[in-house]
Amino acid sequence: MIRVLGSGELVRSLHAAGLVEEYVLLIHPIVLGSGTRLFGEGERAGLTLQEAITTTTGVVITRYRTK
Repeated sequence: MIRVLGSGELVRSLHAAGLVEEYVLLIHPIVLGSGTRLFGEGERAGLTLQEAITTTTGVVITRYRTK
């Protein structure tokens, strides 16, 4: 298992090479107005939601498997 924190470019490269089996995403309830997409514009990642947990602070922790 390798954990990647904060490097969207590396994650996109690993995904394109078919090396990612699972994503764990922490979604914070903050609206900033803009940001970088995890996947490219119009690109489909083919993910299946396995688990979603909401913390007491409103953060949603999701676990996705790749197809």
